[in-house]
Amino acid sequence: MNIDMEHYLDSSEYIDWKHTLVVVKAAELAEGCDSEEAVAKRCFEFVRDAIKHSWDYRMNPVTCKASDVLIHGTGYCYAKSHLLAALLRANAIPAGLCYQRLTIENNGPPYYLHGLNAVYLE
Repeated sequence: MNIDMEHYLDSSEYIDWKHTLVVVKAAELAEGCDSEEAVAKRCFEFVRDAIKHSWDYRMNPVTCKASDVLIHGTGYCYAKSHLLAALLRANAIPAGLCYQRLTIENNGPPYYLHGLNAVYLE
């Protein structure tokens, strides 16, 4: 299968990696890294540790765009995944979005969606 990686490097309305603040943060996170893996790890850890999950911390506003997540320091899982994809793409690392359907009990409703990322590393 031939996958066009360019789609996983694009900037979009929600993965707005060309936003000045995202570009600056991506460059800061990549500084001193000697591999794509190191950059990806640093970006992941930044989003995991520095961006608060909106529900867990009862924070507003509800963000969606990567740049808004970075500016406000909060987002639900899907918004955090938008920021991670943006930081990776700004560092020329292809990244996409994935979703899991989760349930609390017995594999039945109510269902919840969880947003996460897929990352392509050589």
